[in-house]
Amino acid sequence: MIKVIIIDDEPLARTLLKEYLEEFNELEIVDECGDGFEGVKAIALHKPDLIFLDVQMPKINGFEMLELLDHSPAVIFTTAFDEYAIKAFDTHAIDYLLKPFSKTRLEKAIRKFIDTKVGQETRDKTMKTVEDFSPSPAQSQRVVVRIGGKIKIIPIQEINYLEADDDYVKIHTNEGFFLKNKTMAFFEKVLDGQQFVRVHRSFILQIQLITRIEPYEKDGHLAILKTGQKIPVSKSGYPKLKAVLGL
Repeated sequence: MIKVIIIDDEPLARTLLKEYLEEFNELEIVDECGDGFEGVKAIALHKPDLIFLDVQMPKINGFEMLELLDHSPAVIFTTAFDEYAIKAFDTHAIDYLLKPFSKTRLEKAIRKFIDTKVGQETRDKTMKTVEDFSPSPAQSQRVVVRIGGKIKIIPIQEINYLEADDDYVKIHTNEGFFLKNKTMAFFEKVLDGQQFVRVHRSFILQIQLITRIEPYEKDGHLAILKTGQKIPVSKSGYPKLKAVLGL
């Protein structure tokens, strides 16, 4: 039996999907959720084989939810995204249901899932899709992290700097630091270049927190923040920092 969870903030959409899924004896709906917070908890509890995931939801969207999972099920997205986004789904062979979808289209997606060997490759493609999507306006103003069983939303104005830490990025705030399983390149791409600048391969700074820049060792510099922290600025990062500061 294939364990399934439905995650969608629209009750009518969940009801319709459940009715459609009743015809598939191979599937067992173990839970349904109205938002991404509930989805994270349900997936951790049931460890489903497949989830139907709405992309556009309040609180946190579908992509943000996927970033927080320890268990990575196969995903069939339900979305009202435009043609550009749908091409990205196609590129990574992740199936999607464009709302409103028919029972015939749903059956095609399910048969594709059942007939395809679902393993690490499928999960990798899902996360590659998440990486490649440009964030929504809301996402570009926040970072969502998981702390134990809780989810924390960090507004970007509360971020002092970001620091590379193996496969993670440390997000430093006045409260301390939080780990995010992303790359520095990802944050360099999505953060506003007028607010944040990558001054070193391991550091991205919030520009407004810089109080002064001091020479340090050969061809190097230190950025001194209002918090008192001293962040290394590499030889290649220094011109970028000067350009953003208008020096």
